[in-house]
Amino acid sequence: METKKMCLALFSGSIDKLTAAGVILSGAAADDMEVDIYVLLQGARAFKKEIADNEDKLNMSENVEMKSEFIESLKKLNVPSWLDFFRQAKELTDVKIHVCGLAGKVWDGYKVEDFVDIVDDIVGINEYISSAAEADIHLFI
Repeated sequence: METKKMCLALFSGSIDKLTAAGVILSGAAADDMEVDIYVLLQGARAFKKEIADNEDKLNMSENVEMKSEFIESLKKLNVPSWLDFFRQAKELTDVKIHVCGLAGKVWDGYKVEDFVDIVDDIVGINEYISSAAEADIHLFI
């Protein structure tokens, strides 16, 4: 059986959408899918070294006043952080995380080393377009 491919465009850098992407990624890893994640614009900020592990620096996409409740609920349920979801998925299956070159520059990220250790490379938008065209599943978050 051929390995299914997922292309995930991660535009959002909000903690709720990053967590949702992590849950989806976890499911893809459980199904042993090949996953390419393209981190775009706001998403690139979340992957910066000085931002990723600091939930205070990440916004909520909606209901901003519920951020604390959201984070506390996740902790009570022992749900991994969004970053831990991504790390675990990379350990379980073929997951590549690509930061869009323009998105990186917007947030002063010019080198892979400017981002957390799970980022594989910095690429042009054409790679995302090609991956999306070839994927069995394409999601935009």
